[in-house]
Amino acid sequence: MTVKPQGAPCWADAMFPDLEAAKVFYGELLGWTFDEPDAEFGYTQAYAGGANVAGVGPQMPGWSGPQAWTLYFASADAGATADKIREQGGELLTDVMPVGDYGTMLLAKDPGGVVFGIWQAGTHEGFGKEGEPGSYAWAEITTRDAGKADAFFPAVFGYEVRTLEDDAIDFKLYNLGGDTVAGRLKMTPDFPPEMPPYVSVYFAVENCDDALATVTRHGGQVHFGPHDSPFGRFAAVSDPQGTAFAVIDLRTTKGEMPKVS
Repeated sequence: MTVKPQGAPCWADAMFPDLEAAKVFYGELLGWTFDEPDAEFGYTQAYAGGANVAGVGPQMPGWSGPQAWTLYFASADAGATADKIREQGGELLTDVMPVGDYGTMLLAKDPGGVVFGIWQAGTHEGFGKEGEPGSYAWAEITTRDAGKADAFFPAVFGYEVRTLEDDAIDFKLYNLGGDTVAGRLKMTPDFPPEMPPYVSVYFAVENCDDALATVTRHGGQVHFGPHDSPFGRFAAVSDPQGTAFAVIDLRTTKGEMPKVS
């Protein structure tokens, strides 16, 4: 593993009211196994094929916010990134916090309300693997205020913004050093009005339809899809505790790649 460049997605985690139930669900859906909770932080890492792929933990007492997976972007200096977030109109939700010798983190919100994390690696460098079944595959900043997101994230992380030429959706690509690292999707009126903006974290699966059957069997919900695309067959779902995410079979593709300008 190598430390990710500034602005690259590097980790994802979620906190649950019922942590043990979450382990059962994601263990079956994504084939995850879990290590013992950290004695100091109560945090548990999930593994797929021996590689660490995500983190889970118990929800903080009194938490009233939405259930969501948090995507972390890499930073060489979390304090300096915190300053940039404030300068660009974002909001810090936590202080810059050392997490033992694992690294340094903070949680923040863009001017449109999208919550995300920052991770400055110490001994914990982030995803042990990506793009394989059971691991992180992709992320989309899903927001009603596309203009604010397109100004904020490139200013903080140095992204080049490209446009996916598709009349059906307002979609941008955020590139870093020539590589596309995330997408930005403008929420349409089809999204429930009570749904806050969020980062949609995609996990790769062997078979999208089998994954959806597992989601519904456990009491989760399918919100969109399955949908075939040139990037894979995917669906937006939530787990039985209401945590939103997406699943994608990267090997089942259909159609031509859209143009990017």
